[in-house]
Amino acid sequence: MPIRIYNTLTQTKELFETIRPGQVGMYVCGPTVYSYSHIGHMVGPVIFDTVKRHLEHSGYRVTWVVNITDVDDKLIQRVQEQGATPADMAARVKQLAEEVTADYRACLEALGVDGIDHMPRATEHIEEIVRITSALIEKGHAYASDGDVYFDVTTDPDYGKLSHRDPAQLEAGARIEPSEKKRHPGDFALWKGSKPGEPAWPSPWGPGRPGWHIECSAMSMKLLGPHFDIHGGGLDLVFPHHENEVAQSESYSGAPLARYWMHTGLLTRGGRKISKSDPETVVEMRDLLARHEPDTIRALLLSSHYRRPIDYSNERLAEVARGLEGFWNLIERFERLTGRDFYALEAPRRRDEPPGHPVPEEVAALRSQFLEAMDDDFNTGGALGTLYELVRAVNRYIDQNQLEARQAEAARLAPLVGAMVVLRELTGVLGLFRRRRARTAGGADRLTGPLLDLLVGLRAELRKQKQFELADRIRARLAELGVVLEDGPQGTRWKTTDG
Repeated sequence: MPIRIYNTLTQTKELFETIRPGQVGMYVCGPTVYSYSHIGHMVGPVIFDTVKRHLEHSGYRVTWVVNITDVDDKLIQRVQEQGATPADMAARVKQLAEEVTADYRACLEALGVDGIDHMPRATEHIEEIVRITSALIEKGHAYASDGDVYFDVTTDPDYGKLSHRDPAQLEAGARIEPSEKKRHPGDFALWKGSKPGEPAWPSPWGPGRPGWHIECSAMSMKLLGPHFDIHGGGLDLVFPHHENEVAQSESYSGAPLARYWMHTGLLTRGGRKISKSDPETVVEMRDLLARHEPDTIRALLLSSHYRRPIDYSNERLAEVARGLEGFWNLIERFERLTGRDFYALEAPRRRDEPPGHPVPEEVAALRSQFLEAMDDDFNTGGALGTLYELVRAVNRYIDQNQLEARQAEAARLAPLVGAMVVLRELTGVLGLFRRRRARTAGGADRLTGPLLDLLVGLRAELRKQKQFELADRIRARLAELGVVLEDGPQGTRWKTTDG
């Protein structure tokens, strides 16, 4: 079936038709790099990495851009909190941005997000930002005001078309910065005049830095052109960020910015959005990757349809890990029976390529079911569910043909190899099981994280019940084993004394 995408702009599923035949331009908003990555930062990259994988498996050439906001009020505020002075503020902002960007890249690499073609930074595109801002002033869509430049939302008759609300409604409760310099409360900054010591670049309106929204317009249009195929991001970016991107970009170029707007559901914890502004919800990726297989984290983020919210919990992550054991066990079973390396199997790179081996009929039907789910607005939850069925089907094939009972000849093993080639092909589309897991099945390393999480939870429950002596005994015994517990506002974290 043809690929269909739900478009936030039209609020309908649409047939996917690219601007240039066979080619896709895709832009996804990246992080503001002022604090280390948490699991919420990984939702968009994992989802759109999977989108790219499926599009390429379907025969498209995809260029994917993810930006880095490396200058912003939040970075300035963070280094001020850390004691920066006007004399060293600019250098400290740059250092913080470099450190956090490196952490972000490391987390992407760990989760197998390797399809990003360009990762531009706002500070590398000041020239384009100044040029676009100047043009918007000339066209009557923006105005300078005491060192700042604002976009005048009243000059865009389509303002609000992406979020499907009128501008008056949009202002209520939104991220709108008040300022006496504005003509209208909904006007937004294209350029901000700098205060002493803040990072600044020269401009016709005085030294300053770009506003939050204009950087994405400048980078997306430079790398993908004024009109490209897919613009993605979290649901919380529809307004004001993406709405303002649409207004300034289309007022500048006269062309629609993106043909399809895709927005991912929010990641929550206990029903609350995971956000750096709510420290009790934050789960840092460094902690998760120290305790869990990357495949487990990635599978959690793909376990439902991308437009739906995902509620994170240790219990849910453990449930996903248990579900993935079936895949690991089948891979080990296959390698034991055939002597072949699952990870070295040559799988089709495109859906129209044959697997090179006979495939059991049930497996072929499940492959079609998987592809239909992905064609239907990238339904990764449905696709992952089909893979669980595929694992059961392959195990049945092994049992029914008694491949474990005796040394089977190559002809009898060929359909099993074909089935596993299909498994490798489809898990590759989801970016799963691309390499052998670090923690071997049945090994102590695989159990360490979940067992320690269990003890931490038990200790927390004892403290709630005011059984402090038992809680302290758990802490002391773990310390003897080289595990240190750190209590904080986000709960209790554990770490080993060897780092």
